[in-house]
Amino acid sequence: MKTADFDYDLPESAIAQTPLEPRDASRLLVLHRSTGELEHRKLREIGEYLRAGDLLVLNQTRVIPARLFARKPTGGRVELLLLRRLDSLTWDALIGGKGMTVLQRAQIEHGPGLEVLEAHGGAERRIRFDQPIEPYLPKAGHVPLPPYIHQELKDPERYQTVYSRDPGSAAAPTAGLHFTTPLLDKLRASGVNVATLTLHVGLDTFAPVTEEDPAGHLIHSEWCELPQETADAINQTRAARGRIFAVGTTSVRTLESAAAQAPVADHGRLMTAFSGDTALFILPGYQFKLVEAMLTNFHLPKSTLIMLVSAFAGREKILEAYTTAIQEGYRFYSFGDAMLIL
Repeated sequence: MKTADFDYDLPESAIAQTPLEPRDASRLLVLHRSTGELEHRKLREIGEYLRAGDLLVLNQTRVIPARLFARKPTGGRVELLLLRRLDSLTWDALIGGKGMTVLQRAQIEHGPGLEVLEAHGGAERRIRFDQPIEPYLPKAGHVPLPPYIHQELKDPERYQTVYSRDPGSAAAPTAGLHFTTPLLDKLRASGVNVATLTLHVGLDTFAPVTEEDPAGHLIHSEWCELPQETADAINQTRAARGRIFAVGTTSVRTLESAAAQAPVADHGRLMTAFSGDTALFILPGYQFKLVEAMLTNFHLPKSTLIMLVSAFAGREKILEAYTTAIQEGYRFYSFGDAMLIL
């Protein structure tokens, strides 16, 4: 297995620059893993593939306005992108600008001062603010759109899911952007159960794998939490022979990380609450323990995410589906269309 095996050619015109309205107007490419059959539907029709008693699992993380600007004592301007919170004052961040070495200070525009504590690889730094940054984010922060989106987003809420609750992500869990409150209400009314978890998405989600062998790629850890209420819902669903539908690769990663820690009982794994960092890297050959279907967007070539969906459905089937999607004019990446893998 080589990283090049997960490459494909995508015309730039296929990269969605703006979200569709309403959210559930996106197209839905349905892939049946057992046969390779493809269906072309609309996202709002997803309920036709769910049965009463199935469990839809959503990532309720919320994107923070993590892009900040600061001034060095010399007057030079630097850009920061907050990656993960370590304590009330300490964060890991990406810093663009020369001279931001250990002990270097800067002043956030409309916010507190900071000091560089550690220099990690590349532009990543560990920093400590003079005061907690969160109260300043509404004024000082900007929503960090992915680098392939070049148009300004008029409504920042459009880069949040309608069910976002827990602030902490540097990027949106984009499969969830397709859901509307009425659609979720309709699914619940049909007997589909809905549960939530949290994974705070880091920027590694956009990073291509550069090693020739993907197994050599060092994936960044992300903090996630599966509450006991969701663990109970999973156990009840499996006992009643319902299916676990994960919305997005972030939900997949959290569910599979939690499942790896769960004790094995007579009728399978007994899920319990889980909280902590996960560095789970799902590559082809991985044996899924919990997830039985997933909704996901179309992912970047040679990314860890296209490798994850290839592990679930098979690399050949995924690449064939992507080729069809390009030919049929589907919209790709964060604001693009969706794919349901059954």
